[in-house]
Amino acid sequence: MQKVFEELTTAFRKNEGVLHEEQYKQIVTKHTTLLEDPETIFILLQASGYPITQSNDEHYRLETCFTSHKEQRYCVIDIETNGSKPGTSQVIEIGAVMLQNGEVIDRFETFVECAFLPEYITKITGIEPTDLIGAPTRKEALTALRHFMGDAVFVAHNANFDYSFLNASFDRFGLGHIGNPKLCTIDLARRTFESERYGLAYLIDFLEIETATHHRAFSDAVCAAKVMEKSLKTLPEYVNSADELLRFSVSSKKERRVKKEKKSE
Repeated sequence: MQKVFEELTTAFRKNEGVLHEEQYKQIVTKHTTLLEDPETIFILLQASGYPITQSNDEHYRLETCFTSHKEQRYCVIDIETNGSKPGTSQVIEIGAVMLQNGEVIDRFETFVECAFLPEYITKITGIEPTDLIGAPTRKEALTALRHFMGDAVFVAHNANFDYSFLNASFDRFGLGHIGNPKLCTIDLARRTFESERYGLAYLIDFLEIETATHHRAFSDAVCAAKVMEKSLKTLPEYVNSADELLRFSVSSKKERRVKKEKKSE
């Protein structure tokens, strides 16, 4: 499905956020089996968190292109794991906050049942094996997270790690792929304010963020949300929609200069 997400997003961006039915079908049928018709794929896309909608006149819309970055919902996530590789490790704690209009509108926090917790992980996180006894199973916790995320933008500090680890975990338990658009607060911070370093621990001190404890999922999710809030205050004027924010967060200096020059013309 990753190819479908990528090609659809590229096509939507080339067509101001709207695709005709034939354009949509041409993309999705390239990467699906004969048993998966375009209507079924549409249902799977929505279930994955991909922000696509269908209008009555047989047009498809990418909603992030039409939602202001302020009104967009952002699910800021952090996970703790018992190792670095999803093939041999698992999530042991998940923390998330849902942001909209600069406010936390919901929160999610859970331990995850785990039979093996290395001592060095306990030293880093403070999580003890006894904390995980009787916790929700991986499938239960991941299913609850999938429901919580909806079609919000997936946000994390060093998002590639959390996104790829959770994506592999979702796939393992039959929950499909994550289709939510992804935003990394490190990438966004680098483009909005100067700092010697952009690791979360450094930014917590640099931005004087109050935190309960570092290397715990919910606390780190809250801190990442505060880093994002700092970035959103210094966005250039040409960033209006949520999709423009996503594109800005991975833009080059040249792209940003060209955008700024066009805005000033």
